[in-house]
Amino acid sequence: MDRHELSAAIWTKSSYSGNNGGNCIEVAPGIPGIVPVRDSKDPHSPALVFPAADWSSFVAAVKDGDLPA
Repeated sequence: MDRHELSAAIWTKSSYSGNNGGNCIEVAPGIPGIVPVRDSKDPHSPALVFPAADWSSFVAAVKDGDLPA
C-alpha cells in the first residue's frame, strides 16, 4: 500500500495515551492484511506497515506480559 492510499486511513490513538498526548502510536485498523502504525506526535512522518498477523502476535505478547520490561 503506498502513501497515497494511507492518506484516507482512519487513525486511532491508544486509549492509554491520555489527554496530554504522551509517547503514543496510532494505528489504522481495517485495511486487509496490514496494520499501518505511526507516531501520534508526528502524523506526517512515514507510517510503518506490519503484516496483520504479526501485529496481532505483538499485541497479544504485550497483553500477556511476554516482552521484557
